[in-house]
Amino acid sequence: MTTYLVTGASGQLGQLAVAHLATIVDPSEIIALVRSDAAEAVYAAQGIATRRGDYDDRASLVAAFSGVDRLLFISSSAIGRRVAQHENVVEAAKTAGVGFIAYTSLVGAAAKAMVLGQEHVATEAMLARSGIPHTLIRNGWYIENFLMNLGPALAMGQIFGTSGDGRFSAATRADYAAAAAIVLKGGYDGQTLELGGDDSFTMTEFAQTLSHLSGKPIQFVNIPQDALVSGMVQAGLPGPVAVVLADADARAAEGVLLTEGKRLSRILGRPTTSYGAVLEAALAQPA
Repeated sequence: MTTYLVTGASGQLGQLAVAHLATIVDPSEIIALVRSDAAEAVYAAQGIATRRGDYDDRASLVAAFSGVDRLLFISSSAIGRRVAQHENVVEAAKTAGVGFIAYTSLVGAAAKAMVLGQEHVATEAMLARSGIPHTLIRNGWYIENFLMNLGPALAMGQIFGTSGDGRFSAATRADYAAAAAIVLKGGYDGQTLELGGDDSFTMTEFAQTLSHLSGKPIQFVNIPQDALVSGMVQAGLPGPVAVVLADADARAAEGVLLTEGKRLSRILGRPTTSYGAVLEAALAQPA
């Protein structure tokens, strides 16, 4: 019997990864790492075992990882604190004798270029030093990232950004989660997987697709990076978060989020979900 543990199992990606993993391995072999009674109850109702663990508490992770053979290490969402948190995960895995780690990173070119990627680069180096067999799951952008401003885009007829003609090989969270579960089960150990959607697009093409599907004229407006930061702050985002996101958009203009080769669809054994299909589904939702 192999024991699989998924960290971050209360998060959106983690929940989807656990759900897919339960379709390809015996659910009795799965452990979901959670931090609350509510999350524990959700998994109990599904017949999935849980353990408590916090990225800020190394001792809790050592206990949670005891007896675990294969670990899906979902990166923390606490930008700016992830290096220390991820060190706790890796060191706890070493102490507990975990046999394999699959880590959800960021596509390599983007990780090297973006402020957002610096902590991923540091974590990949930690894993290399750890001596634990591992696979790097380098995910591209989520299609869901583009849905956050869907309402304002439809209302204003404009999408603002600084990515220029940069292409995005974006995929859905569900597709990335399914791939992570497949990698955790086995067959890709020791590999570096650059993952993204089958069909890339520029923001101009995205706006054109949104316009076609909504029946409303939508235009992409490319603006300077500092103007994008200002707009995000005016919309309510904290300044440091706006700076990181605008930097990512600007670096996307350099093509760092274009991932060709269709590795994700080959892992899934099917085409990735298209951004057009995601947009169509989003537009069909009640306002």
